[in-house]
Amino acid sequence: MSPLNTLVPSNTQSAPRLTRHYRNLSLILLLCGAWLFWASHFHSPFDLIQEYGRFIFLGITGAIFANSTGAGGGVIFIPVFSSLNFSESQSVATSFMIQCFGMTAGAISWSLYYKKRHLEDAAWSGFVKAALLAAFFSVLGFWSSQLLQLNSPSSLHTSFSIFSIVLGIAIVISSKSSTPITRAIMPVDFLWLALIGYFGGIITAWLSVGVGELVVIYLMLRGLCTKMAIATGVIVSAITVWSASPIHIFSTNSHALFELVLFAGPGAVIGGLLARKLALYLPVKVLKLFFSIWIILTGSVMLAS
Repeated sequence: MSPLNTLVPSNTQSAPRLTRHYRNLSLILLLCGAWLFWASHFHSPFDLIQEYGRFIFLGITGAIFANSTGAGGGVIFIPVFSSLNFSESQSVATSFMIQCFGMTAGAISWSLYYKKRHLEDAAWSGFVKAALLAAFFSVLGFWSSQLLQLNSPSSLHTSFSIFSIVLGIAIVISSKSSTPITRAIMPVDFLWLALIGYFGGIITAWLSVGVGELVVIYLMLRGLCTKMAIATGVIVSAITVWSASPIHIFSTNSHALFELVLFAGPGAVIGGLLARKLALYLPVKVLKLFFSIWIILTGSVMLAS
């Protein structure tokens, strides 16, 4: 074979990589430009960085947790906002807005992973239908809560504390479950996902978290693929938080702290992109047990305070 011919496959393979490199670089520059344009609307940028810059790490942490375990980032955000004496409306609205960044990045990352690795995988059969069905009913539940004015039975502080403790215990149980992994979602699962989605959407309207966690826990207890369960929960959460954008983002009456989101939002994008790699690298049980203990402790401290 001619030495010249051996170069052809190499050049052919490098072309898509180069195209992908420039595409990613263009996307990064576009996002940085959008951030600078948004930041230019605030006064005293240096004071803004000094006061809120540290929240980029909050966004990264919350998004990594949310997108690697399926539990919403609000589990991280709400306790922090509570410690900063934010009002209930500020805590929920700001949490929703940050999750619009992080959960979207995580949903895109998990969707690309599914398309690349598990499109023909029987263990992921029904993934798209399950995610869209649960998301539809979650959005329906969220807006039912808003339009019918279904208020939380107690304060955000108490409700979130109790939910965190119950969630942490449920994650421990789901992690230790010995249910054999099934090969596909059964028809009865779609019915349960619709119910979980609806009532999870109502809980999410109150706490900014809920539906993604419930979906993941249900699928894991049913013995379905853990990574598929996490991906489903992330996508359902992403669609749900965006359905709240007319209230918490685009409304002139929004209580979200946009200065904080200016930094926590990009951090959440970074965390959302890193989370899938972390979830695939580390044993899922280790991740879930670690965070479940943290959630239980956080909920207990908030409940006692």
